[in-house]
Amino acid sequence: MSAPDPEAAFAEDDLTTDPFLGGRLRLVQPRQGYRAATDPVFLAAAVAARPGERVLDLGCGAGAAIFCLGARVDGLQLHGLDLQPDYLALARRNGNLNGIALTVHQGDVTAMPGVLRQLAFDHVMMNPPYHRAGDAPSPVAGRDMAHREGEAVLADWIGAGLARLSPKGWLTLIHRAERLPEILRALDGLAGAIAVKPLVARAGREAGRVVVQARKGARAPFRLLAPLVLHEGPEHLRDGDDFSADATAILRTGTALDMSVG
Repeated sequence: MSAPDPEAAFAEDDLTTDPFLGGRLRLVQPRQGYRAATDPVFLAAAVAARPGERVLDLGCGAGAAIFCLGARVDGLQLHGLDLQPDYLALARRNGNLNGIALTVHQGDVTAMPGVLRQLAFDHVMMNPPYHRAGDAPSPVAGRDMAHREGEAVLADWIGAGLARLSPKGWLTLIHRAERLPEILRALDGLAGAIAVKPLVARAGREAGRVVVQARKGARAPFRLLAPLVLHEGPEHLRDGDDFSADATAILRTGTALDMSVG
């Protein structure tokens, strides 16, 4: 069992250890505050990284997305940036717990540490804050910081990610569907080969989330992919989860989300 990080701000009684990818991955998370659910798993599944490539997770938190990727693809050079040192302490602990190497950096997306600004990446992934600065705050400080924009707005996150990419590198993010126009504006003229994968709770419903992928400096046309339906049936009818077969493959077995096909 990995030892607690002496820099961690969470007491042991305030933490849980939760299974991801059908138990292949275990993550220590706070009982209160930001807790990873399915979005980081879908984000990681969409990153088509190959062994030997360098990947940066902006706003990595305790490492859910980057470790889901590392559990699926061996031999990656993984880096994570986050503003909150207590969550970075959990990310270091989770790397040790799962035997996945991760280099963590503390800083804001608009004021990255110098050592990080000197690096270029094949992939940048991100799950930016979903709520605007003026939205109602969460009463839990760590959750509020993770979910609500501060000085850095969505366009800043995307600009920071593109700046850290090598030429022809890939940016992958997950966000609320209603903010897709902002995402496309931020990518305009800087990235191409944009693919959007809507995530819908059930067949026939509007998308609540979108996974967006773009290639820095590319000029290939935009593609709107077929949606990923997350749950079976028109409504929830039984205890336990009712994930679709496609969603189950991603969430339980670590299957990739292919962004190259509709």
